[in-house]
Amino acid sequence: MSASNKPVLIIGAGVVGLTLAHGLKKANIPFEIYERDENIDARGQGYAITLHWVLEYLKQILDQDTFDAIDGVQVDPEVGRHDSGNFMFINLETKEAKFKIPPNYRRRVNREKLRKVLLKGVADKVHWNKKLADIQVSDNASDGVTAVFADGTEAQGRMLVGAEGSNSQTRKFLVPDAHQNYLLPVKMIGASADFTPEQVVPLRNIDPLLFQGSHPTTGVFLWISMLETPEVNGTAGTANERFRVQVMLSWMDKDRDEVIPEANQDRIALMKRLVDGFHPDLYNTIQAIPESSSTLHLILQDWPCQDWSNHDGRVTLVGDAAHAMVMYRGEAGNHGILDAWHLWGEIKAVYAGDKNEAAAVTDYETEMKERTKPAVLLSRQACLDAHDFDGLNNDSAVLKVRAIKAATKA
Repeated sequence: MSASNKPVLIIGAGVVGLTLAHGLKKANIPFEIYERDENIDARGQGYAITLHWVLEYLKQILDQDTFDAIDGVQVDPEVGRHDSGNFMFINLETKEAKFKIPPNYRRRVNREKLRKVLLKGVADKVHWNKKLADIQVSDNASDGVTAVFADGTEAQGRMLVGAEGSNSQTRKFLVPDAHQNYLLPVKMIGASADFTPEQVVPLRNIDPLLFQGSHPTTGVFLWISMLETPEVNGTAGTANERFRVQVMLSWMDKDRDEVIPEANQDRIALMKRLVDGFHPDLYNTIQAIPESSSTLHLILQDWPCQDWSNHDGRVTLVGDAAHAMVMYRGEAGNHGILDAWHLWGEIKAVYAGDKNEAAAVTDYETEMKERTKPAVLLSRQACLDAHDFDGLNNDSAVLKVRAIKAATKA
């Protein structure tokens, strides 16, 4: 098979890799997806993500049915239908709003359910339990690329796209001496907690969907987001009616000498200690987290995009593999999906014969790097800003308007 007829190899069946796959399917371009996990449920996919400025691009790359299905995986579809897009940053001691970030059109979605929506249309192209071990490229660009997996199997393609997240093996191949993530001096712990309707009233009175804030004295940061409403999880009207809420706490290493424990119960006990001095409504909510709640220790790290050789357009990166960023501006997923949109346009030009791989992928990478390197650093600064309540102002990175210069080509 000549390289021109070979498929695009997508490494990673996360949100970004699956989004790119949908675009290729829409354009009738051959592709195969290789995922290290054994199945879709093998590993948790995070709590929820906010899709905002990327929605218009996502609508272009997905078929209409798949795009419409995203509404069904909102954490609260009812709020989503009437959402004003407010984004509150509050004083955790007084519960007063310090800033209200300007509203924008958004969808707050369950990440795991979103991944399953995206998988549905391309499931037959996913090869599970395929951990990338090596990438082989010859001196002859027309030979394409070979992916070698840990089980000894191989796959040949016209080009390979690393979409396997912040610990990308593809990134390690492209940038062997500088692939390591930067570790921020901040610790974060989170819980997925079930609350009664009465217990969530103080939270939903601040904002029915999500809010964030920090404590002016302790510097502890809090992020609250609905994950499921009773209508979504099927408990509405039952004796066990419950909301599921994402609760995240973080703090600067220098401010507290805390080691995050391994056991769930110990982590929840730590979370309950961290909220000393919070407004009673917030304090009582955290104290009510059930000890059986699942927890997550998030290692806060990022990777501003570096330069690399794309081997004549045969190997490139998208999403966290290309530009891992921390969550404090809520933009990582949006940038990753926009990567997929831009690369989709360039790959279409390649398979149509309008561009060669080297020119197309270099054009994609030029735009992506210019866009995402500042975004990674802004998110890093936002993380630091979020723990300095008195230092916050309208120019702080955590509060700057989320926006992206309109893309002009697809």
